[in-house]
Amino acid sequence: MDDLKEFLRFFREYLITKLVYFGKSFENIKDYLVAILIIKRGKYSSSFLNISFFLIVVSVFIGGPIIAENSPFNNLSQTEDYQEIVLSYNPYEGNLSTVISVKTRYEIEDYIVRGGDTLELIAKRFNVSIETIKWANNLKIDTIKPGQILKIPPVSGVAHKVTPGETVYSIAKKYGVNAQNIVNYIWNDFVDQETFALRSGQILFVPGGTIKPLGASSSGSQVAPQVFAGAKGSSNFIWPTSGIITQHPVGYHMALDIANSSGTVVVAADSGTVIYAGCVGWGYGCHIIIDHGNGYQTLYAHLSKYNVEVGNAINQGIQIGLMGSTGRSTGSHLHFEIRSGGQLLNPLSFLK
Repeated sequence: MDDLKEFLRFFREYLITKLVYFGKSFENIKDYLVAILIIKRGKYSSSFLNISFFLIVVSVFIGGPIIAENSPFNNLSQTEDYQEIVLSYNPYEGNLSTVISVKTRYEIEDYIVRGGDTLELIAKRFNVSIETIKWANNLKIDTIKPGQILKIPPVSGVAHKVTPGETVYSIAKKYGVNAQNIVNYIWNDFVDQETFALRSGQILFVPGGTIKPLGASSSGSQVAPQVFAGAKGSSNFIWPTSGIITQHPVGYHMALDIANSSGTVVVAADSGTVIYAGCVGWGYGCHIIIDHGNGYQTLYAHLSKYNVEVGNAINQGIQIGLMGSTGRSTGSHLHFEIRSGGQLLNPLSFLK
């Protein structure tokens, strides 16, 4: 034991001695190299700068085009309509996917009229109706002038400034739409997400809303299309319930809203397996998702009741629940979606 201690003591002193020697040697060599560089700094610096400049030029010519070609921000400032990369998460499939989608506007945009512009051309450029632009700018005629600034709403309809005492229901009635249409516009803000209370002075977008001329009847004569559960469309899907279509598929709401009284029967649009059946206090509320085993899935939302469980095999036309107004809903209706690969599809392409 004493021999081991003596060896360790010797080995420690040996290492310290070697480290000190190495440090002194390194300092001597470093001082020598620094002295040479200082003496020859003019000669070496010139060569160094020339070589560095040459390498930078070569890098720009070789790497520049590659970087520009693969840049996701290329030409954004040169185009009015461009695409954005969206990273989306599907909570029911549990995976992330990258979706390339057209840039969506959600605020009023100012547009300076250019020579040759007409209301029709501007409306097409921003994908809104001519009436929408006229209402937003209080235009009585179609004539516009270069240099004139127009306010362009993000969707066709009415941009309404809320006054004290107004509700989504009174505003919907004023502009001839269903209150759910206003709620479905995801960029509309509410003081309370459950009651959809509004803040005086806020701008509320009313998609599909119309401003009637003075003296016109407020009752309107538009008849909403009616559908019947079980009726088959152009594909294998059938209509999931009966009622009237209160909102057609649009970019921000790629689904069908079918309204009827609470308790109206909801059936499976096609045979498949239930992969979700449950309730949340927001969004879809009580809803069901059916996987049809052919790449398609259907979703049935805002139900008052459902009578299936995850894993159940469902035949086409079998009752799966009852219509209701749970979740983000202003009245009894069915929110119906068709999906493929995690993407929302236009249900009318399969049901008409």
